[in-house]
Amino acid sequence: MRIPFVLTYVKRYRYNRRIQWIRTFQTISAIPEAHVTFSDGRVLTLSSGKLARMADGCAIGKMGDTSVMVTAVGKMKSSGSSFVPLLVDYRQKFAAAGRIPTNFLKRELGTSDKEVLTSRLIDRSIRPLFDDGYSCETQIMCNLLAVDGVFDPDVLSINAASAALSLSDIPWNGPVGAVRLGMVANEIVINPTRKDLNQSILNLVVVATSQNLVVMLEGFAENILQQELLKAIKIGVKECQSVVQCIEKLQKEYGRTKRILDEKNCLQIPSEIVESIRSFSEVHLKEIFSNYELDKSQRDNKVTLLRTLVIEKLRESYPNADSNILTEAFTKVVRSVFRTLILDDKIRCDGRGYQDLRNISCEVDLYKPLHGSALFQRGQTQVFCTVAFDSIDSVLKSDPVSVITGGLKEKNFFLHYEFPPYATNETGRTGIIGRRELGHGALAEKALRPVVPKEFSHTIRLTSEVLESNGSSSMASVCGGSMALMDAGVPISAPVAGVAVGLVTKYQGADTKHLEKYSLLTDILGIEDYLGDMDFKLAGTKKGITALQADVKVPGLPLKVIMEAILQGSDAKNEILSIMNETISKHRLVLNNFCL
Repeated sequence: MRIPFVLTYVKRYRYNRRIQWIRTFQTISAIPEAHVTFSDGRVLTLSSGKLARMADGCAIGKMGDTSVMVTAVGKMKSSGSSFVPLLVDYRQKFAAAGRIPTNFLKRELGTSDKEVLTSRLIDRSIRPLFDDGYSCETQIMCNLLAVDGVFDPDVLSINAASAALSLSDIPWNGPVGAVRLGMVANEIVINPTRKDLNQSILNLVVVATSQNLVVMLEGFAENILQQELLKAIKIGVKECQSVVQCIEKLQKEYGRTKRILDEKNCLQIPSEIVESIRSFSEVHLKEIFSNYELDKSQRDNKVTLLRTLVIEKLRESYPNADSNILTEAFTKVVRSVFRTLILDDKIRCDGRGYQDLRNISCEVDLYKPLHGSALFQRGQTQVFCTVAFDSIDSVLKSDPVSVITGGLKEKNFFLHYEFPPYATNETGRTGIIGRRELGHGALAEKALRPVVPKEFSHTIRLTSEVLESNGSSSMASVCGGSMALMDAGVPISAPVAGVAVGLVTKYQGADTKHLEKYSLLTDILGIEDYLGDMDFKLAGTKKGITALQADVKVPGLPLKVIMEAILQGSDAKNEILSIMNETISKHRLVLNNFCL
């Protein structure tokens, strides 16, 4: 017998100041569902249409007995923001693991580190595929329904978020697919279980879209060789295509028609305003970006002053123009001039070549009362690292759900990263650890963990305080942290260094598969990160790689570019290690007992 239709009011849309109810009829008996079978036989199931039907899009991802529900909701009205106002919230409930919270209130309280890091992972996987002009507030909520302790829910959440956005009417140029890769006994394992990961020397998440374009990479390894990492990325991108094709099929059969945003809900910059600003400012911008004597503050001040003068001049011709439009038009011209100088004139704003490092200086043993300390300076990025020992009873313990979902039960080594506002000559609140600080600290910790002895006699707390910042403070934290550990007498297996590689590209429309031009930039400045297309961080020893993270700002990059970035980053990493070794190359033979 056919189950009756269920009438649901899913959304109220405002058109011409009147409210219209949009009705959708759904049958409980017909639930859209698709299965992805990976090359190792493991199956990912994606479904929709049963839960959270008031959301613009909803998808449930399931692998084994682990299930995640992801919803996508986007406002119709523009927020007026110059960037994509995307918020991703991943929450793991104790109930999903059959547990009761251990706090006094017996309920979930603030977000855990695991939840924040997973939210960042999902955000970086889907953000590049929104249009530049999209400015409607959009929220992705990931709700852990059940966890079996076998498969981690983070990669599952990326795939479910991709499906939810694809099935919704929110303008998004996906889908993407995500897989985790491990390496056990020199063999690549697709979507490894927790047992596999305990034996694996690699934990890598690969996110890719159609045509084998890489969108995001994040992982850490036990000093994996470069050629093994390249092999794993190639396999991961290939496996992602199965997920992409599955979601595309779901979208074609069950997806809603994408909403068309009018001019009021998109940041439209008139071409005549852009050309007017270009005529006033292009020559001056080239002079600023070609003056190698300017530091970060001086360059920023000159650009800010020029912007003020140009906008005032433009007010004479466009008295009714919105201030945000004029500011964004100027930023668009700045971006164009800056990138043209790099691609066509082969000029970086500080005079370096594409593969040149900034000047590096290192110091250790700065303060005797500290167990270990180091100061690492690279250009205008300066990081002060300290090591503190305590008894083994002071290990950092994780909450039960984070342990079940793939975290460590306890850590005898952990890194805390601090980024105070004075590091960029700004004022602001302190004491609250933001998502960015937590993410950068976690990456630096993952880069150093493989070389720290697992059975060390003390608990180790490594702190990294950024005193100056002009590009890749997280990789500077890896370099400074490595030296501080050696200064403290921690018998690390090898020194570790890290570097950031940037990218500037030229392509037509959204076709990033066929790049007309591109330039990879070693040891990027803050402005090269802000105006560039990729921030690729890589860390490791002389022998191999311990961590990497690729944040792509365009709708995917060809594998060739990613491979070149790894090779260029590895060369720079080895050069940095040689400079660090001149200050300290191995751990001290005894621990500093000043405070013990």
